[in-house]
Amino acid sequence: MKMLSRRQFVHHSALASLATPALLKSAPPDKINLAFIGPGGMGTNHIKTMCKRSDFIVSYVCDADSKRAEAAAKLIHDLTGQTPKVVSDMRRVFDDKAVQAVLMATPDHWHAPGAILAANSGKHVYVEKPCSHNLHEGLLMIEAAAKNKVVMQVGTQSRSTAHIIGIVEKLRRGIIGDVLVAKAWNSQLRKNHGHQPDSAPPAELDYELWLGPVPKVPFKSTYHPAHWRWFHHFGAGDFGNDGVHDIDIARWGLGVEQHPNRIIGQGSKLFFDDDQEWPDTLYCGFEYDIAGKTKQLIYEQRDWSPYVQEGHENGCAWYGTEGMIIGGKARGWQIFGRQNKLLEDIKASSGPDLAAHHANFFDAIRTGAKLNADISINHLSTALCHLGNIAARTRRALVFDPLKEQFINDADTSKLLRREYREHWSTPMA
Repeated sequence: MKMLSRRQFVHHSALASLATPALLKSAPPDKINLAFIGPGGMGTNHIKTMCKRSDFIVSYVCDADSKRAEAAAKLIHDLTGQTPKVVSDMRRVFDDKAVQAVLMATPDHWHAPGAILAANSGKHVYVEKPCSHNLHEGLLMIEAAAKNKVVMQVGTQSRSTAHIIGIVEKLRRGIIGDVLVAKAWNSQLRKNHGHQPDSAPPAELDYELWLGPVPKVPFKSTYHPAHWRWFHHFGAGDFGNDGVHDIDIARWGLGVEQHPNRIIGQGSKLFFDDDQEWPDTLYCGFEYDIAGKTKQLIYEQRDWSPYVQEGHENGCAWYGTEGMIIGGKARGWQIFGRQNKLLEDIKASSGPDLAAHHANFFDAIRTGAKLNADISINHLSTALCHLGNIAARTRRALVFDPLKEQFINDADTSKLLRREYREHWSTPMA
């Protein structure tokens, strides 16, 4: 009997759980009992969009920032008439057996710890992108969802957006022939955050709760409420922030459903003189060996550039043997054949469809419908952010084992696939 690696076993277990229609332990009521955890910027977008629905009850709003939590609870009351409980510690939510699902829009360093705890308490999870702070956490999230038979949707809404689904379907039908190369880019003008001293956290923030399993570091005003993502402890830079959306679309269209075999990367701060730790300029290349063929995926990032690329600030391109497609999730797509002949110009009426992504999550909970951005799907895209960042930090060409999820003959670099945690009730195990 052929033995499966841990990665293969988890993958097959996750697929088996998704194939089972009855994902709830019991029949759901007419309204799903939901908690919002982390109602900040994107969290507020979720609230405003989801509160247009009438098929759920909000039992809790949870945030380590009391002002933010109270504001979100008021917003929910204003939009729906409901009065959710306001708590700071997410364990209060997980301990309540009435809560069926959580929507997590916390900072990145809480995505995996919170989602795993939620799954282990039997809650279905919608977790924001990037799904993990490091590659190993993604595997633990897949395991938690499969073991507890809960659905775990990741917030890459493009997977539920009609014009993006349509362009991927055209690629699958061979509209530009055999697709060999895909490219994603993130080109925009970000903010200089300056150099901020260590300081006391604001009175409304429980900084101990906010840190969670992260090793203790002094508070900086840059961290909260919005700019934690530019620091190694808390985020994955703009690759994990905006870049993950477009590289997910690019990988989807390229048709690769595994980790890459080889990774190269260059990343530096070319423009900003501030406290940001992640590169403002990044170029990464990924190669996949699939059934005797090789495909390439390329990522470009310029956080200081106010110029669009190929007509799109953030976009994707696919290059095939019979043509190419260039476009983006916000504005649509142009399909070119041989000799750059324009075959089709597809306009997007709007950007990514958040409401459709919510609907897919609710359908999966109620009926066992297939998730559009299941954790096992998003893990492969988020891993590209982590692998590219590691290649840029080490300034080395890396060879990766897609099944073992380790760099080959490189134990030191493989240590970067995990993170250091402090002893904390939320620290992921294994």
